Amino acid sequence: MDKFRMIFQFLQSNQESFMNGICGIMALASAQIYSAFDFNCPCLPSYNLVYGLGVLLVPPFILFLLGFVLNNNISMLAEEWRRPQGQRGKDPAVLRYMFCSMAQRAMIAPVVWVSVTLLDGKCITCAFCTSVPVETLGNTSHPGLSHGEMKRVLARIPCKEIYDGQELIANEVAVRYLRCISQALGWCFVLLMTTLAFLVRSLRPCFTQAAFLKSRYWSHYIDIERKLFDETCAEHARSFAKVCIQQFFEGMSTDLTAGHCHQPRKAPADAGEAAEKLLGITDQGTMNTALKSWHRCKPPLQLHPPALPSGNGWAGGGQPPAHPPVPQREVAVYYSRV
Repeated sequence: MDKFRMIFQFLQSNQESFMNGICGIMALASAQIYSAFDFNCPCLPSYNLVYGLGVLLVPPFILFLLGFVLNNNISMLAEEWRRPQGQRGKDPAVLRYMFCSMAQRAMIAPVVWVSVTLLDGKCITCAFCTSVPVETLGNTSHPGLSHGEMKRVLARIPCKEIYDGQELIANEVAVRYLRCISQALGWCFVLLMTTLAFLVRSLRPCFTQAAFLKSRYWSHYIDIERKLFDETCAEHARSFAKVCIQQFFEGMSTDLTAGHCHQPRKAPADAGEAAEKLLGITDQGTMNTALKSWHRCKPPLQLHPPALPSGNGWAGGGQPPAHPPVPQREVAVYYSRV
């Protein structure tokens, strides 16, 4: 268990690198899934377009959602966005920065899927085979075919075993034409995504350096505060459960020893230590009130806290400065103790 705990702590301390690795693995997995995927075009005019574009666009959307699901910060971002204003203001720039950071990582696997799909060319060949310019590549003087029949013949181009329109247009000519267009779109897509990634990662901090650093700092603060709050909640819950269980067994021992005329055992010394960690919270209702107070009106970000909390809120004056230059750990430890 100690080894697993060490690994978990290492992953928590290197969360950004870990998430980048997860996104890279998802990107490689998406390419591997596509290579193992058995693409079978229906070769019907009314289904080719839907099937081809579905394979091109639906899996990337699923991978994009998985990228958000695997990110631990998505629940924290949603909670920060939906919580009431309370004593602490919400900075939209911080929320936008966190969302953009998660979206950039989640986009890696979908971009790889779309790139591999376009470079392979099967989806575009299946989706747009009925749009092949027969007047340019084939025989426009072929008699006896209406527009609907011609569409039905062209829809069979991806299926060589059932294609029967060689006299209309050669199968290899149509496939190469569509694959060439697909690969050109694929390389353009790769170039576009690479350029956008360069602009986002490199040029954005140059134009708004102060806002970029501010958003980055406070997004890290929110993440660290959440981690410290979870650790403190786990320690408090452990102490609360320990005291309740010890009281239960002490009462049971008292009842048993009373029947046998024995003196009850003294309470263990660590019970008092656990009770000290409860910070005045001794029942479930008080704990629920404290948690609701944390959610509804988080304490303001200031180094000198108000004297006493009142009700579900916090006593004290107006709003503190928006971004005081205080150490992160001192403020986070104080709030975790409240």
